[in-house]
Amino acid sequence: MEDVPDVYEKPYDAAHPVVCFDERPCFLIADELEVIPAKPGQLERFDYTYKKCGSANVFGLFEPLQGRREMLVTERRTMPDFAHAIKHLVDELYPQAEQITVVLDNLATHTKAALYATFPPAQAHRLARKLNFIHTPKHGSWLNMVEIEFAALAKQCLDCHIPDIERLRQELAARTTQRNRLKATVNWHFTTNDARIKLLKLYPSNLSE
Repeated sequence: MEDVPDVYEKPYDAAHPVVCFDERPCFLIADELEVIPAKPGQLERFDYTYKKCGSANVFGLFEPLQGRREMLVTERRTMPDFAHAIKHLVDELYPQAEQITVVLDNLATHTKAALYATFPPAQAHRLARKLNFIHTPKHGSWLNMVEIEFAALAKQCLDCHIPDIERLRQELAARTTQRNRLKATVNWHFTTNDARIKLLKLYPSNLSE
């Protein structure tokens, strides 16, 4: 339980970054009637009818201390999809890091076993050695700061009608580029001591006696 707030309290270390990771489904929706753009003195107008165009998955990676994030869009959220997202994290985003602490929830696919199920053993081992997985407790996924990042992006684009995966990638790329340029981050106040007081029920029973 204390592992999550503990890692948030660590000072920035480029060789040992802390990255929050999660995923979120996105339903692809198209307007049945053409949207009438806004013009001076008149708001944008659109009809309430829409059609479903399937769904997609968004992997979110967020480094709070640097105000850095990336969103990876996939068709599914299978174990191989997770493994490839983690490989991207290690090899593309933080190739110089000695070890990356990854905060993530307890979804069944969120394990290093996914690497061994997807890549050859030597490659999986290389990736696994650079990772320190810190899992949020059951019913405590809100402790993952990337949830706040998803909430911000939902207001900007994820809750809008987006008809296909390519458009979803474009919308997310534009928003994340802007937020990275601003180094937008989270002003986190929930400490380890707060956890001991407010989340007592999540601790083993013998610790609360």
